[in-house]
Amino acid sequence: MNTAQSGSPYEAYLYSYPHKTAYRAISPAIPLADVWAAEKRDALSLYVHVPFCEQRCGFCNLFTSAGATAGNVRAWLDALGRQARVMRGVLGGSGAGGPGWARFAIGGGTPTFLSASELEEVLGLAALLGARLPEIPCSVETSPETATPDRLSVLRDHGIDRVSMGVQSLVDAENAGIHRRQARGQVEAAVGAMHALGFPTINLDLMYGLPGQTLETWLGSVRDTLALCPTEIYLYPLYVRPLTVLGRHAGQAEDPAWDALRLEMYRAARDLLQSEGFDQRSMRMFRRRDAGAVPGPIYSCQSDGMVGLGCGARSYTGTVHYASAYATGAKGVRSIIDSYIQRTDAAHATADWGCVLDAADQRRRFAILSILSEEGISLPDYAARFGGDPRGDLPELRGIIAAGFAEERGADSGEGGAIRLTAAGLERCDQIGPALRSARIIGLMREAPAL
Repeated sequence: MNTAQSGSPYEAYLYSYPHKTAYRAISPAIPLADVWAAEKRDALSLYVHVPFCEQRCGFCNLFTSAGATAGNVRAWLDALGRQARVMRGVLGGSGAGGPGWARFAIGGGTPTFLSASELEEVLGLAALLGARLPEIPCSVETSPETATPDRLSVLRDHGIDRVSMGVQSLVDAENAGIHRRQARGQVEAAVGAMHALGFPTINLDLMYGLPGQTLETWLGSVRDTLALCPTEIYLYPLYVRPLTVLGRHAGQAEDPAWDALRLEMYRAARDLLQSEGFDQRSMRMFRRRDAGAVPGPIYSCQSDGMVGLGCGARSYTGTVHYASAYATGAKGVRSIIDSYIQRTDAAHATADWGCVLDAADQRRRFAILSILSEEGISLPDYAARFGGDPRGDLPELRGIIAAGFAEERGADSGEGGAIRLTAAGLERCDQIGPALRSARIIGLMREAPAL
């Protein structure tokens, strides 16, 4: 990374490593029994991906299909059940010898595209795998149009304690500018229903840098969102990506004036949220200070595994990340969903698409996921896991520290210290994360076909 404070701070949102576009066919396919044989299973995360939405927003490049038929959803649910039963055989059921679940989440797509009864079915698969949902943190994503009282009631009755809703803006014209059918009244009604049902954590996502959005309208949306009394607020910069509706205007992505506007919006909203009693946990996440810590078992995304169910879901072990194939375009997504529906139990029992991490990328993954969080890279934890020092294994870290984007803290606390981002580094997470990728992963991503 260039040690000068230059270049766009908005290169890419790196929420996982390696990126899904670095995945390729694994040949020969690896039996999942072998993939999970040596993996620690006392604190696993279970993730279900629902590949359906009522609409595709103009900025969306996720794996999702808009407007699926009831028959297609039914066939997908049947396939999801088959995959869950295969994974139960791989991991064991509940009780002695079975997995210990520390987290559960349903994402997408829009999980609440499913009806209340279909959500019941999906939640039953978690129980099949031995996950006791009321005892662990559980999160589900929703949208203003589909966060209906009957769906929310099912989620709350099954122990879901966090619901996350994409709002983007509380100005209807700004949502129309990103091809999002949404009325402010729907947002207010959905949040009211969430409060009435007693969800402990309500998260609302907002987006800055939208077409036609100004600093004043952006801060207006943030203030109006605060009035809805959420527990968490996430602030996302708009990205204009290929194969999206807004991608027709991709030249805007390299506009320095747009970068400057997004950065100004981020800083203003950050300062406002902090003044209103929210703690910043990452570049995007702000949590109400009086909400306290999330109760439940300890889970570390750097070291604990994740089991993904559904096409579009990814599963992580220490050395193998695997998933279905990935696409963004409507035709490619439909083809992968159709293949998933027809997938046999024998195929579900293997990892045939993904990435096998070498030792260097295992170190990079730990460092990237750590430094992009508020905890930073624990130097004792890194040394215990890999030996050595991350500044030696990832020389790019030295440039990030020299630029004033990160610093070592806590060395005198008796805990050995950690490398954490500074305020200047937090706002450049989307530049810092990509700068820490290995040449191997960058090469795979560049060679990925556009689907």
